[in-house]
Amino acid sequence: MAARTTRQKRRPRAPIEATGGAELRIGRQRILTGDCADALASLAPASVDLVVTSPPYNIGIAYRTYRDDRPREQYLGWFAAIGASIARVLKPDGSFFLNVGSTSADPWIALDVAQTLRARFRLQNHIQWVKSVSIGEDSLGHFKPISSRRFLNHNHEAIFHFTRTGAVPIDRLAIGVPFKDKSNIARWGHARDRRCAGNVWFIPYRTVQSRAEKFDHPAGFPVELAERCIRLHGVKDALVLDPFLGAGSTLVAAARLGCRGIGIEIDPQYARTAAERLKNGIPARNRAKI
Repeated sequence: MAARTTRQKRRPRAPIEATGGAELRIGRQRILTGDCADALASLAPASVDLVVTSPPYNIGIAYRTYRDDRPREQYLGWFAAIGASIARVLKPDGSFFLNVGSTSADPWIALDVAQTLRARFRLQNHIQWVKSVSIGEDSLGHFKPISSRRFLNHNHEAIFHFTRTGAVPIDRLAIGVPFKDKSNIARWGHARDRRCAGNVWFIPYRTVQSRAEKFDHPAGFPVELAERCIRLHGVKDALVLDPFLGAGSTLVAAARLGCRGIGIEIDPQYARTAAERLKNGIPARNRAKI
């Protein structure tokens, strides 16, 4: 990337307003510190437009305060209860985007988690988030290499798009791409040079050199992933919820897109990190309308 030759004018920082000792407000974003089961119970029924979240995968990641190695049935039962709480606060035409990964040694975990929601939601879209891909002799993106004589490197994760009915309209062209063959625009009666990009999303992590550049969180996801989910749902001025906020990517995405957001995080340090990311402001060039 070329170096900038002009100094960017700094935008004033938004104040961080603490309320009740367990809540931070930064502009239109709220961060609730505490157990998501308790915090979800405090939200009004049918008040949330969409949920974008990535819970702990129960694969032994070293979080600061949460143990990511529960017995399997206990973990799935816990997440089923969280899913019931999400169903209560989600609007009837809302969307629930759930990012869950797995490992080569435990390839079933993402599907097992998705199955806990089957009684309350319909799986409307099953999206593959590709972190790294090889094309010919070239490769793009980043992955965590493993040393194994049995398994391939694990370069993708699942994004499950749940709705209450399976029939919620979405804005496919909001995350669409131009036609390669421009003759298809008129041939098939399209209004503009934009087509659905499909259910495989290549969103690589940015290259970082230190843990601090990952906001000291062991399992964050790119802001661009949350942005794409919000755009796809397509509701203007949406209220976006992330019950497992981590370092705050979902709320950063919501702020960029002019949406309201609520994030719930059990670890006070991660909650403060998320608040600082929002406090530092979202550059005007990154703001967009859904």
